[in-house]
Amino acid sequence: MRHFLTGFALVCALLAPCATSSAWAQHETAQDLLDGERAYRDRGCANCHGPNGDLIPGINFSAGQFRRPMTDAELSRIIRQGIPNTPMPATNVTEAQAGQIVAYLRSLAAGKAAVVITGDAARGKLVYDSKGNCASCHSVGGIGGRRGPDLSNVGQARRAPDLERALLDPKADVQPNHRYYRVVLQDGTTVTGWLLGHDTFNVRLIDGKEQLRSFVKSELKSHGFADTPMPSYKSTLTPQEIADIVSYLSSLRTAPAPTAGRGGQAK
Repeated sequence: MRHFLTGFALVCALLAPCATSSAWAQHETAQDLLDGERAYRDRGCANCHGPNGDLIPGINFSAGQFRRPMTDAELSRIIRQGIPNTPMPATNVTEAQAGQIVAYLRSLAAGKAAVVITGDAARGKLVYDSKGNCASCHSVGGIGGRRGPDLSNVGQARRAPDLERALLDPKADVQPNHRYYRVVLQDGTTVTGWLLGHDTFNVRLIDGKEQLRSFVKSELKSHGFADTPMPSYKSTLTPQEIADIVSYLSSLRTAPAPTAGRGGQAK
């Protein structure tokens, strides 16, 4: 895997803006771009380049910053066949999959980040702690609430446009590991919380009091997924404040704090 990451960095070092080519034309549907993004992430490319493609000096996929022009067909061939006498190996992807990766990289520059106002991470931290009240639900480096996902590494995991959309329209794209769940006990009591895990028989969640709760599904009156309690900041934060907080969140790239300290109240 490490060889793949090093090799892929070489491919990306060769990327450059160019006129629309056949590979782009074949893979510009929304589904193909989603598949390309998934391959970019699952193959480990984001580990070196980051979700925004801006971690390698001199290369920034989101801003369309590359090194020398190459056609999409050439890039697809390099991804599949590698580069002789370099760390870039051949990869086990089909021609279509390689084309989707290239199309996704092109789309980062074509679409660009939704945040057009330059943000400031230091100001964003202030917004996060005060006006946004984000720490009431989320934690960073072990500091903050635990009713929502830990954000210590959110800048590594999510692109800036995705972070902005989560602030403005949080229900539009809830990540699978960020879903909320509601259970109704036999006496009518309702408990809603951040879903930690569930299977055929049990469900585990963090409730509104930040307590770990575990339930046996067969003993419940009803249960199912619930809307995220994450509020929209479209009307409560200014465009500059949104840009600032996105800049701050994008800077968070450290391992989340251990979760062993969470309360453990069962049912």
